[in-house]
Amino acid sequence: MNRLDHLRAALDKLDSDHLRRVRRDIETPCSPHVVIGGRSFTVFCSNDYLGLAGDPRLAEALAEGARRWGIGAGASHLVSGHYLVQHMLEERLAAFVGRERALVFSSGFMANMGIIPALVGRNDAIFADRLNHASLIDGMLLSRAGVHRFPHLDMAALERQLAASAAQTKLIVSDSVFSMDGDVAPLRELMALAERFDAWLLVDDAHGFGVLGPQGRGALAEAGIDGWRLIQMATLSKAAGVSGAFVAGNSTVIEWLMQKARTYIFTTGSPPALAQTLAASIELIEAGGERRAHLAALIERLTKGLAQERWKLLPSRTPIQPLIVGENASALALGDALMEEGLWIPAIRPPTVPAGSARLRITLSAAHTSADVDRLIEAINRLEKTL
Repeated sequence: MNRLDHLRAALDKLDSDHLRRVRRDIETPCSPHVVIGGRSFTVFCSNDYLGLAGDPRLAEALAEGARRWGIGAGASHLVSGHYLVQHMLEERLAAFVGRERALVFSSGFMANMGIIPALVGRNDAIFADRLNHASLIDGMLLSRAGVHRFPHLDMAALERQLAASAAQTKLIVSDSVFSMDGDVAPLRELMALAERFDAWLLVDDAHGFGVLGPQGRGALAEAGIDGWRLIQMATLSKAAGVSGAFVAGNSTVIEWLMQKARTYIFTTGSPPALAQTLAASIELIEAGGERRAHLAALIERLTKGLAQERWKLLPSRTPIQPLIVGENASALALGDALMEEGLWIPAIRPPTVPAGSARLRITLSAAHTSADVDRLIEAINRLEKTL
């Protein structure tokens, strides 16, 4: 069997295990209501939590930014690819989340892949929640530091690991809102342990930024934690509705990351027009109290409305509402049945989630209506009895 046949066999194995992923080509802008192949669907799988991705005000800001700044950056940020509008965005982001300085990356994955190896290396130690995002895991592996993974949200286990470590530099790494479970990390306890054991604390606030905290400033603002050892990463492609990510913290730390994060140094700068768009997005997030209140009401509506007789929602106060189905084939069947009714929620299966916990990861948006959520509730409750 040649190497190409090996790949074909491996793809066949994905099919037999119900693990092959598929893409769908959306024919309309990002919204809770889209068209695919000429059919209309209501989307419950997007991370567009505030409904800003298709907002015409951001589209106009992007067009204006392109007219003012052109399209490409032309070079990496540290050569000639950094523009005044990007500097102004970083200042705005730092002020918004209450940190001394911010640095914008092209994506959240690139940010985490750059931050971690810049802070720790051989003979250092990383302490990570077992359910952290893949970008954090890959960043940890790239750093070559020793990695200690503690059971999900188990602060006692983390404390024991920290106490037993003789590493010169320690780094605690955690999501704020866990992307597949929707629960929130105990950030105050994490910060207390970081201070007690002289460790850095890196928090990936991808799913908290824009949604949690006063004026959507994120999970760290909600928890009320601060300090020079605290490093906040957040994406700008979810609640912010655009693209990219940023890391914020102490000015010395951010300067070090700018000098040492390879995913920042050795990549072409993002289009400057995006920075102008993101500045407009931050204004909408800051003034988005009604959006967040509506989103909270939809979350409550869903959690109270689902029967949960065979399938169970994990406890979550965030827009991420995971419905645990169990086996891969069963989750796929439910997703397909909902798709037939014009409701789009792909099944999430291993290795993204543990074996036996395949689920529908329901995500809500402030752009959904109560009628949208009621339609989903009715369909799931009916299929729970008949599928």
